[in-house]
Amino acid sequence: MSEKNACPACKAEFDAETLRQNLMVCPACGHHLRMEPAARIAYLADEGSFVEFARNMKSLNPIDMEGYEEKLSEAEKKSSISEAVVTGTCAIEGIPVVLALMSFSFMGGSMGSVVGEKISRAMLKGLETRSPVIIYATSGGARMQEGIYSLMQMAKTASAAAELDRAGIPLFLVLCDPTSGGVTASFAMLGDVTIAEPGALIAFAGPRVIEGTIKQTLPAGFQRAEFQLEKGFVDVIAPRSEQRALFVKLLKAHGCAAHGCAGQTVAGGNA
Repeated sequence: MSEKNACPACKAEFDAETLRQNLMVCPACGHHLRMEPAARIAYLADEGSFVEFARNMKSLNPIDMEGYEEKLSEAEKKSSISEAVVTGTCAIEGIPVVLALMSFSFMGGSMGSVVGEKISRAMLKGLETRSPVIIYATSGGARMQEGIYSLMQMAKTASAAAELDRAGIPLFLVLCDPTSGGVTASFAMLGDVTIAEPGALIAFAGPRVIEGTIKQTLPAGFQRAEFQLEKGFVDVIAPRSEQRALFVKLLKAHGCAAHGCAGQTVAGGNA
């Protein structure tokens, strides 16, 4: 008998294959369960086009935090990836793009020095090749085991996003459940188009922290994707099944084709 998976929203049970074929979206209520990078790549990228880079980059222990190496090893075994983000190049309907896909299953998608470096390299790869960059963000925020090294990644990734903007290379962000902390406070809110998955928690501090600070009950749906769309923090909410078609439209609307993006001429020459 196949193992059953319960939807965290409606509690309906489905076998793993049913959920996989439905892109990890509950067939009963439409709740978007968390999805791993490999499954997103299989759906988004033209078959056989994805080429991973920076695969062998792994975190060290820059501040000698006790037990950190063990946590990293456990996370790698649990997630089957070496860090909380997978980066690579691929094509979507023949249009070359750079992809960065975060995984919440690796230490809550926390951004340490390697995650920040890989995401920055992905954006700079887009700059070098004049290819649009798509980032799927899901994170609990900065990785506390790396202290100030983790916080420095906010400035690094924001700087890389600014370089893309200066060169006119489009940056598309997809905010998944949850996207919070230092990731929200840096590159995740710097896209040319900000997309959210339905029901995703998008925040800096979580609702429990806020309620505990202001001693007030927050409104229903506070910080969810629909609330953020209403307040103007995201541009569109896209169900998972519609995201590939949406990217094709966005890429073409931004002038991207098989030879890359036109972009802008920057001081000192072409980026």
